[in-house]
Amino acid sequence: MPTAQIAGTGGFQPGEPIDNAMIERLVGPLPDDILEGVSIQQRFWMIDPATGEHLDSNSGMATKAARAALESAGVEPDEIELIIVATGTPDYPLPPVANLVQERLGLEECATMELRSAGSGAVQGLDIARTWIEQGRITTALVIGSEAISPALAPVFLETDPGRIRMRDRVPLYMFGDGAGAIVVRAGDGDGLRPGTTRAIGGTRKPGIHAIGGGTHAPILTQQRSKRLVDLRVDVVGAGDFTPVMVTKALADSLATAELTAEETDWCLIPEGNVGWMLDSLNEAGLLTPEWLALQGRIFDNLDRTGACGCAAVPLFLDHAWRTGMVKPGQKVLLIGVEATKWIYAGIACDWTAEAPA
Repeated sequence: MPTAQIAGTGGFQPGEPIDNAMIERLVGPLPDDILEGVSIQQRFWMIDPATGEHLDSNSGMATKAARAALESAGVEPDEIELIIVATGTPDYPLPPVANLVQERLGLEECATMELRSAGSGAVQGLDIARTWIEQGRITTALVIGSEAISPALAPVFLETDPGRIRMRDRVPLYMFGDGAGAIVVRAGDGDGLRPGTTRAIGGTRKPGIHAIGGGTHAPILTQQRSKRLVDLRVDVVGAGDFTPVMVTKALADSLATAELTAEETDWCLIPEGNVGWMLDSLNEAGLLTPEWLALQGRIFDNLDRTGACGCAAVPLFLDHAWRTGMVKPGQKVLLIGVEATKWIYAGIACDWTAEAPA
């Protein structure tokens, strides 16, 4: 049976970094304790903060990340047999972003699918690609996580006095950024991706993040009369309470499914895994499990430099770790994606084989 191996990665974030000082000018300040808890120093937006004009698109960012990943893997676009895109902020309801990327790459024919699982989606996509490769259905897959959140943030501050913006509306602008990350998965021999896991554990909980508008939940005319066509709501308290529970479950489930111990794991990628509020919450809730304690010093992300970017987070963080030489051949790397909309997690482990690009 062939093995699914990560052959290359790529990342893209648009424009110049937007620091916290600029966000403060746009929407006003946050209390120091909340700003410290957010733990983000900069983010990137595909809109012009001054006008709201779009300078890129979700599919455009996804394609740029895809091309970088293909180049790093030494793979030509016409070798791709499966494109999986994870996104919560597509260009259009239809066609899917995956097919827009297919078009931009000039592929007349390939399998495509799109996942709407936000932060867990790219990891779910890796497990699907692994399964198809192990079944012998394909030899090359492209998994992309891409997010364009800034267009939903612009109506909060455009033509609005910062002093009139409510605190709960300010928080998302300090948190969220745009970008895309891509991963090339190829058939090989020997080590590679191990079986992954995914679970939604918030079936009866209200969403921690809720994007309302632009869908079919209400008549279009009713939506048009709303203050904002798209309203991004973040339950900061709810997310702070339940995200540590979700991450703890994700870590234990992912390790067990991969038949891997925390002690054997060289690196574990968990978005927000090193954020102060997360570690404090884990400690207060008694969730600092043996797995967590064993992995201290080996959990990584790049959240403070990218912003929270949903589906793009895991592949963007992984691309940074690989290109900077943190992740090396022979290491065991665990990737965990989490999503607070309805509390979804996904995890997959990889026995790393790819040499870092020159």
